[in-house]
Amino acid sequence: MFESAELGHKISKAVYDKEVPVLREALLEAQLDLIKSSKFPVIVLVGGVDGAGRGETVNLLNEWLDPRYVQTHGMGEPSDEELDRPMMWRFWRALPPKGKIGVFLGSWYTWPILNRVFGRTKVADLDQSLERAKRLEKMLTDEGALIIKFWLHLSKEKQEKRLKVLEKDPKTRWRVTDRDWEHYKMYDKFRTIHEAVIRHTSTAEAPWIIVEGTEPRYRSLTVGKVILEAIRKRLDEEGKKKKPTEASAPPLLPSIDDLHILKTLDLTQKLEKKHYETELEKYQGKLAILTRNPKFHDLTVIVAFEGNDAAGKGGSIRRITSALDARQYEVIPIAAPTEEERAQPYLWRFWRHIPRKGRVSIFDRTWYGRVLVERIEGYCSEADWMRAYSEINDFEAQLVRHNIVVVKFWLTISKEEQLRRFEDRQKTGFKRFKITEEDWRNREKWEAYEQAICDMVDRTSTEISPWTLVEANDKYFARVKILKTLTDRIESAMKALPDKKAS
Repeated sequence: MFESAELGHKISKAVYDKEVPVLREALLEAQLDLIKSSKFPVIVLVGGVDGAGRGETVNLLNEWLDPRYVQTHGMGEPSDEELDRPMMWRFWRALPPKGKIGVFLGSWYTWPILNRVFGRTKVADLDQSLERAKRLEKMLTDEGALIIKFWLHLSKEKQEKRLKVLEKDPKTRWRVTDRDWEHYKMYDKFRTIHEAVIRHTSTAEAPWIIVEGTEPRYRSLTVGKVILEAIRKRLDEEGKKKKPTEASAPPLLPSIDDLHILKTLDLTQKLEKKHYETELEKYQGKLAILTRNPKFHDLTVIVAFEGNDAAGKGGSIRRITSALDARQYEVIPIAAPTEEERAQPYLWRFWRHIPRKGRVSIFDRTWYGRVLVERIEGYCSEADWMRAYSEINDFEAQLVRHNIVVVKFWLTISKEEQLRRFEDRQKTGFKRFKITEEDWRNREKWEAYEQAICDMVDRTSTEISPWTLVEANDKYFARVKILKTLTDRIESAMKALPDKKAS
């Protein structure tokens, strides 16, 4: 795999001096067209062996391009803030918006490789990490991103020579560390794992470009030309696009007997006020005690609320937050995406709100908007919402893998009860702000939303992140069911945590 990158490619100084000005001008023009179009972001990963010129390559790109529109990230060891969240959080947060170029020195491959080389993980762990990386890249490219992955290679002999040259020069000695020599001694093991990673993750959407790192002039021109060609090709394709590509998957199975999961719910369930007040106090107290337990500091809780308009999400959220320390939680209302959010992949605006350990994030509306309102209103293509089911399941699986308790509620009310609440809101001054023309318009699509909800529950209620369907015609009953479910889930997660040994 690396043989072609060990052939000793060379570019003369005369040729280099002649080609660089032309290449730089063409790169800047392509970058300007990218900024003007703002149709897609460019993500450049620069990986490779120590001493192969990764840092010099990134510096050169910032010199050749307009740095105002290039976001460069040196992804070294994760900080405490990053370790408190799923591994992919740090990369999602650093993604460039449409029209900009993001350059990553170190990527989502770095730590899986290092962990495997040093024996901290097994082969199966590496394979799982690579599968997650492939799914991430597939999702980013489906969302429109252009991903260019470079692997800068050196043979073992040339790596040793390169490190010695850098170490000998007082001006570059600082660049060679004990870690570099430690990695050199493990060159053969690194190479074996590097080959496996590249073979496994070089896909049609995001192939690896292997570049010989020995000769700086060859390396620089090769990287620059590949980036130029990729951006130009993509800009040309964007200019020719007529309509989004539709999903090639078969359609979802429609109900043939009109028996939907929502229709199996007993919406007549009620709780008398006196009983409600007793139960409310009981479960709010339990929630307060659980979230103040020292073990809770090792957990994160994400509560996701979806439901029919006027189903009581706001009131239920207030009954949760009144039991929590105000410094411990955040309520995140999700509305139509902002300009900043539209310039990023769909899940970006949710990844950015993932809390640290020991905290609770409550989402009033969620990432499920893509398979609900965006599906019904035609805000995205069928291909977008069809693939969103697996993307959402993968997103939630990453959260759960990081000891995040994901609790999802769907609040259901009847069409008749919704009408009664709408009319009540219109009559009551301090509730009038809650009702909009859009709420009335959504009622006209009740059956379409009902089908979308059933599809959503069917495809995204997993063992690790199940949906809790809440019968919400009676607000008292709904609030108590929500609090009981939430406390049960937190309590179970805390019991599953290992006991800390006394120091």
